This record gives sequence, structure tokens and C-alpha cells, in this order.
Amino acid sequence: MVKWSIRVLPFLYMALIWGLSSMPADAVVELPDLAVDRFIKESMHLIEFGILYVLLVLAALTAVKLTPGVNILLAVIACFYGILDEVHQSFVPYRSATVIDAVKDITGVAVCWYFISRALFYGRFKRLGKLLGFFSRAKRKS
Repeated sequence: MVKWSIRVLPFLYMALIWGLSSMPADAVVELPDLAVDRFIKESMHLIEFGILYVLLVLAALTAVKLTPGVNILLAVIACFYGILDEVHQSFVPYRSATVIDAVKDITGVAVCWYFISRALFYGRFKRLGKLLGFFSRAKRKS
């Protein structure tokens, strides 16, 4: 059951991203200080699609042997979803889409990809590798 929950998480998260980007930027939360509000929301681009990539990796670890090629494919999927989200936002009233936002989305994915690929395939970041190994073992147990 846990294995299937992990596999569904990326899709639920993608639906959440789509739903939130369908609303005006201040629909969910607006901080009293506009500068802080803008800074936090712009910073979210750096982590939002990095999280999606991590969820895709965790789901993949419960289903297949994660190879460097599969890992890159998952990063590309997360990046393309970030670009798709920017295009989607360009059609939503009170939202905007910029190339710099897409670059921030891709940067977030790239940072997470770096750490995960080094942990899984190069023996770096031992604690992260051990944590990711837990999800890989969950595949074998079920």
C-alpha cells in the first residue's frame, strides 16, 4: 500500500501545481509585506519542480531499477512540466509566465538531480543514498 501511495504522489503533486497555477497568485496566501510575498513566491520556483523531480525519483525507485538514463528522463519530465506550467499560466488571468520563471524551475530540478545522481551513482552524499535505498528496498519487499 505504501509503495502505491509513493507512486501516486507525483501525479497528485502535479495536479496540485496545475490547480494552484490556475488561480491568481494571491488566491491562497498573501503576506502583508508585498516585497516579502513576492520574494517567497518567486523563490518557490526554485523548489517547486525540484520537489516534483524528487517525487518522480521516489516513485521510480519503488518500481524499476533507477539507472542514470532513467534518472535524466525523470529530470527532463520535471523540467518539461515546469515549462508546461509556465505556458499554462500565460493563459490564466492575473498570472504571468516568463522565461526566467522557467529557468528557475529548471534550476531547481538540476540542483536536486545533481545531489540524487551523485548519491545513487557516485557514492557521494552517503546519508541521501541510504535514504533513497530505502525506497528501492520497498520495491523488493512487495
